[in-house]
Parts: sequence; structure tokens; C-alpha cells
Amino acid sequence: MPQSLSAVFIHLVFSTKERRPYLRDTETREALHAYLGGISKTLVHLLARLGRTMTQAEWVKELKRVSSLWLKEKGESIQWQGGYAAFSVSQSNLDRVRRYIEDQPAHHRKLSFQDELRALLRKHDVEFDERYVWD
Repeated sequence: MPQSLSAVFIHLVFSTKERRPYLRDTETREALHAYLGGISKTLVHLLARLGRTMTQAEWVKELKRVSSLWLKEKGESIQWQGGYAAFSVSQSNLDRVRRYIEDQPAHHRKLSFQDELRALLRKHDVEFDERYVWD
């Protein structure tokens, strides 16, 4: 095959360090989501079509780096947790995952970030050790 082609969709989940409430202000949170969406050309929580030339780890590192710089320019200070969780999404499930991501404020009124992440990890059969998931 003379050409490299890719259609890899990733549902990315990460939080602020120690789940500190940096993003409680709706206006700041929505502005950040729009900014991150512009960076990765996707929705935020994040759902992205990963390109062929950038690794998942490079993409996450860059998102965290530039979003921290952007917030700092706006007078906000934020720290992201060190790790992240990423889940593959099939083309047939994209709309369902988009709706799930758009409903994050409602999810977080009923379920903590930790409980939501545990559920996602279990749903995707990702083995994890609670001692190393939270920072």
C-alpha cells in the first residue's frame, strides 16, 4: 500500500490535579473546552480522531501544556493530573460518545469523577490498581 491511512477515534479522560475545582466557573470551563476543541479539532472530555503522525501520549501532553498556558494568560492557574485514560471508539458509536461527553455536567451532578472513571475502566476491561490511579 503506497499510502498510510488512519481512522482511530479516542475518548480521552483526565482531570485537574487532585480533582481540585479549578473549572467550576461555567464561563471559564466552556472557554477552555472551546480552546481545547480548537487545538484537537474535536469535542472535549475529549473525543478525537487521532492522526497518523502524533502518538496518543504526545497529543495528551500537548493538550495539557497549551491549555495550562492559555489559562495562565487568562489569569487562571491550573494543574492537570499526571495521567489519563483513553478508550477507542468505533465509528458506529461516535454519536453516542459525543452525546455522553456533551452531558458531562449532568453526569457529574450524580457521579463523582472517580466513580465515572472506574465505570469507564470496567466497561472497557482495563485492569487498574486504585493505589496508582489517583493523584
